[in-house]
Amino acid sequence: MDLAFSKEDEAFRKEVRQFIDECYTPEMRRLHARSKHGYITKEAHVQWQKSLAKKGWLAPNWPEEYGGPGFTQSQKYIFNVEMSRAGVPHTIPFGPTMVAPVIMKFGTAEQKKRFLPDILETNVLWCQGYSEPGAGSDLASLKTFAESDGDDYVINGTKIWTTYAHHANRMFLLVRTRRDGKPQAGITFLLLDMDTPGITVEPIVGLDEVPEQCQVFFDNVRVPKRNRVGEENDGWTVARYLLTFERGGADYAPALRVQLERLK
Repeated sequence: MDLAFSKEDEAFRKEVRQFIDECYTPEMRRLHARSKHGYITKEAHVQWQKSLAKKGWLAPNWPEEYGGPGFTQSQKYIFNVEMSRAGVPHTIPFGPTMVAPVIMKFGTAEQKKRFLPDILETNVLWCQGYSEPGAGSDLASLKTFAESDGDDYVINGTKIWTTYAHHANRMFLLVRTRRDGKPQAGITFLLLDMDTPGITVEPIVGLDEVPEQCQVFFDNVRVPKRNRVGEENDGWTVARYLLTFERGGADYAPALRVQLERLK
């Protein structure tokens, strides 16, 4: 079996390297070298992701019908290897990697039209509202409640360890919409704007004094029911589907190989 890359693949590798040389600026490199987790400032991160979006490479795993690049498997591998080898900033995953596939699978036509283009172009940043005080790994015990009121849900409660909530424009979150029965059967998956009245974001400052995690409080926050993804009380199904994308899957392999080479 011939496992060598084709001439087209090697031409693509050259294209990826040229893109990195042109768009990964010295200032980004300086900021990234000082970063703990591969993230830089919000402004620089948006600049980097918009460069990827302009090239059509922000979301390598998206289907072409939604704006994905249509990479072959070898191109996807080369892309991930070269990005890892160059040490570029991670793409903030909450929008393109996590909630976008959920919207593609469970969202309405209107939701796909409204949310996906902005995610693909990095016009908005997302955060994930899952964990709560006392409901971290035991996510089914979450207590943030969304009460039905006409065409809206009214949310009260809190989320914690919400990464970059202080930078985000939108959040996808799990709320309880029923208190009786099996806990997993009373959860609903919602999308909301972070500038909605009643939302308070408090950054959690760590020992390095750089806030990444936040606690988010909801005080009678109204969210239109048209922002529900999937059926009411069936958000656990949606959340489990999202988790298949959260951990990266096979896309981690090229980066791990690069790190192993460095260790050697």
